[in-house]
Amino acid sequence: MQFMIIERFRNRDPKPIYRRLRDQGRQMPDGLNYVSSWIEPNFDRCFQVMECDDLRLLQQWIANWSDLMEFEVVPVLSSADTRATIEPLL
Repeated sequence: MQFMIIERFRNRDPKPIYRRLRDQGRQMPDGLNYVSSWIEPNFDRCFQVMECDDLRLLQQWIANWSDLMEFEVVPVLSSADTRATIEPLL
């Protein structure tokens, strides 16, 4: 399953986040997969797509970073998957 993770950097400060990323990596448990991410130019939010089948893995990863960011987790489906679901109903 895929999730759109909306991260809010504390104080819009990316330096602590990128420092930890450089020194410790993404700190993701096995089975949690990073897909891609985008950052607002003002460093307010990061939009990140992650994949996993066990939500506990997502919780573990969030716990590793919750001192530097706040998280919103939104389950998402691709447009192609949604179209395949809706197409028979048209």
